[in-house]
Amino acid sequence: MKNTSLENQFDALDRRIIKELSDNSRIVFSQLAELLNVSNSLIHQRVKKLEETGVFVKPIYQLDEMVLGYETSAFIQIMVTHVDFLESVIAELNKIPEVVECFNVAGRYALMVKIFTVNNAHLRDILYDRIQTIKGVEATNTIFCFRTQFRRAPHVG
Repeated sequence: MKNTSLENQFDALDRRIIKELSDNSRIVFSQLAELLNVSNSLIHQRVKKLEETGVFVKPIYQLDEMVLGYETSAFIQIMVTHVDFLESVIAELNKIPEVVECFNVAGRYALMVKIFTVNNAHLRDILYDRIQTIKGVEATNTIFCFRTQFRRAPHVG
């Protein structure tokens, strides 16, 4: 992806399409065209262009973890013994279904993961039996999340 701002890379219509689809990825293109006062074919062309540039990765449903039975969420900071282990640790974390996001971060801890578990005992099991046993993991720090206050896509102008 190019390292330019949205203002330089996309015009006002592109930014409106990005915003509307970020708010509701299920909107029918004909409704989006009507909302933006443009033709249906123009919407199809622009969305295809945005997909090709990598702006749209894939449409997904946003799930409510609590409704699915995941009462505990946490961020786990992970210290890696050496940078050579970073990729293999990430690969092992990717095998743990409860780990939903993994971030490479600056500072004492090289990685931070977001995890959803059924309860605190489940979190403890994942932490002790699956994460802390990964070769290259030196230490962890767990931050419990009481609830997600809000979630949104990045601002698009």
